[in-house]
Amino acid sequence: SVAHDYELLLRSNPNYAAAYVAYGFLLGKVGMGDESVKMLLRANQLDPDIPLVKNQLGNHLAESGKPLQAAPYYIAAIKLDPNEPLYHYQLGTLLVEARDEFLRSGEWTRSVLDAAMHDAFRRAAELAPNRFEFAYRFAESFYDLEQPDWDAALRAWSDLEEKAPTDVERQTMRLHAANICLKLGKPEHAQALLSTVTEAALQTQKEKLLVQIAEKPAK
Repeated sequence: SVAHDYELLLRSNPNYAAAYVAYGFLLGKVGMGDESVKMLLRANQLDPDIPLVKNQLGNHLAESGKPLQAAPYYIAAIKLDPNEPLYHYQLGTLLVEARDEFLRSGEWTRSVLDAAMHDAFRRAAELAPNRFEFAYRFAESFYDLEQPDWDAALRAWSDLEEKAPTDVERQTMRLHAANICLKLGKPEHAQALLSTVTEAALQTQKEKLLVQIAEKPAK
């Protein structure tokens, strides 16, 4: 019934971009992906300045295994609405998950891709300080870099520990901080951090780091 009403609305108002957007999102929610994209493409044609449409088209292309085509839509959404954290987060996710494909295209170098990915996660975390998962993914993104700044990574995990709502999450941050200390050649610091990790669920990861400490003397 709702779909029928949208069809009538669009017949009467064939250039009403907002109706195509709303109908497109409805079709997407009921599993009619191809039809949804057609509506969104029409909306984008009528009004190229709707960031939500750009983002949704980027999502469709990313989910369809077309990351190179998805990236320009995400970037366009960010340009139109630079303060929406989700757009930055999704661009960062796309760049890291499809890194090999971006590099094979010859249009991206590793340094440019790394910088764009890391900045995207950083901006998402900055714009949504209450979204713990965004801050966590930013801290994680140091591991994805070819040339990470481990001192900055250590600060990120330390800051995140202060925001963690539970003991197990705080101790998880300490595991990451200990891992970074090992990368910095500071096994004593890592040992001190690990001594505070007492949660049973984290003991396997803790033991792996303790083995590394035993094998890697301080610089």
